[in-house]
Amino acid sequence: MRLRAKFVFTICAGALLVASHTCMAQAVPDTSLNNIIRDTAGQTKFAPRGVRTKAKSTADSTPLIAKKKEPFQPNPKKAGLYSAIVPGLGQLYNRQYWKVPVVYAGLAVAGYFFIDNLNNYQDYRKAYIGRINNPYPTDKYVAIYTTDQLQQLQNDYNKYLDMTVLFSTVGFAMQVIDAITSAHLKNFDISRDISLKMRPVVTPFGPGLGLVMNMK
Repeated sequence: MRLRAKFVFTICAGALLVASHTCMAQAVPDTSLNNIIRDTAGQTKFAPRGVRTKAKSTADSTPLIAKKKEPFQPNPKKAGLYSAIVPGLGQLYNRQYWKVPVVYAGLAVAGYFFIDNLNNYQDYRKAYIGRINNPYPTDKYVAIYTTDQLQQLQNDYNKYLDMTVLFSTVGFAMQVIDAITSAHLKNFDISRDISLKMRPVVTPFGPGLGLVMNMK
């Protein structure tokens, strides 16, 4: 009898344990609010009536790191090509706006000397040709210059005209080279770590000045 009673008690205790575990794992959902919560067993439950759950924000609360803006770096080939097509356009492309008036001031000076030398050369040449084998010249320089002087003035202004064309060509090439060089050195780092200065030094021959270059 004791053995049978003990066996029955064991079966009943096991059944109660299984029933209690089942009751913890399941709950009657409250669909009136449709709020879902989590229980300790990791299963989905509905929140009781009158209880609100705080929704987790899906947005990342980490502040975004601002991307560093890269400095403007012009293309040297484009800068040189633009200056070769239109003087000063390469400097405008490099965003060195103060150089554009300098370029056009140089062009204006070159144009003035070219036109002035050309007009004087043509005038003196015309007067000189009119006096050749002509005992009665009628040009406007009759009372001012002799025939030899007109020839000399013609040759001088011819030389000035050639020099004006030469210097204008050199200036045009220099503004193209300036545009290319400035594009290369647009973001060149000029800091105090690289310095070149004169300072007094002591030499075996006595005190003097020395050129010192510091690079860190």
